[in-house]
Amino acid sequence: MGNRFELSAVSDNEKWANEKIDAGIAEIQRIERLLTTFSDDSETNEVNKNAGIIPVKVSRETFNLVERSIRISEVTQGAFDITYGSIDKRLWNFDEKMTSLPDKITAKKMVRLINFRNIILDKEESTIFLKEKGMRIGFGGIGKGYAAERAKQVMKDEGVESGVVNASGDLSAWGLQPNGKEWTVGIANPNSSQEVFSYMAITDMAVATSGNYEKYVMIDGKKYSHTIDPRTGLPVNGIKSVTIITTNAEIADAMATPVMIMGINTGLDMINQMKNIEAVIIDDDDKMYTSKNINIK
Repeated sequence: MGNRFELSAVSDNEKWANEKIDAGIAEIQRIERLLTTFSDDSETNEVNKNAGIIPVKVSRETFNLVERSIRISEVTQGAFDITYGSIDKRLWNFDEKMTSLPDKITAKKMVRLINFRNIILDKEESTIFLKEKGMRIGFGGIGKGYAAERAKQVMKDEGVESGVVNASGDLSAWGLQPNGKEWTVGIANPNSSQEVFSYMAITDMAVATSGNYEKYVMIDGKKYSHTIDPRTGLPVNGIKSVTIITTNAEIADAMATPVMIMGINTGLDMINQMKNIEAVIIDDDDKMYTSKNINIK
């Protein structure tokens, strides 16, 4: 998935723990084969190849993930959208060659294919159809969290009572540390990702962070994140990082980017209306904003 996964299991039997970790890794690899866009024979690529042509029959697992993705798109008013794969990468390469933003009209034109409403699902037939030719779906905004959640579930089913699955900062933790305390999770400092900005103690929770410190471009002294607003086609700015804390890694992963796109006030307003989900936002001036039930140190 282009991301580093780290799996931990608490046990006094190292061989047993490693076997359970291997089961979690095998599950991540299975999901990678299912969802990747880097393999011609993945279900994702079959759907993309047949955009505007015919519906494609997929596994119930892929179908259900797409169905859940559409629900998140509806909740976030399109700020989360798995049809982001339709973006033309030539305009948004975020490297040293990028010295200016595309003009608004060009940007808007280039995102015309991004529209979750044009994903047509047939539950009975388990098919996915992309209405427009050139449309593409991708799971970059949710797949990592889904894989972490599945790996956790496999390990729990194998008898692991305490552990952590960390998918490059999107993590799910359950049970307790060997010392009997809850797991300590650090929120990365957006100005120096190797340092901790703040921390919290959690168990049976998932945490995901989306930040502009991972990939960005400076234009006229202003930092622009690699996160593109699917409604305008332009990069978002104003927020350095968004951390989501909830009970499910898939939801945490999927909600971090939309909050960044929606902005501080709208994003927090949405989170505050939802159950069992919280957010921590750090803006461009290093000011921290939190949803109403957050208590961090």
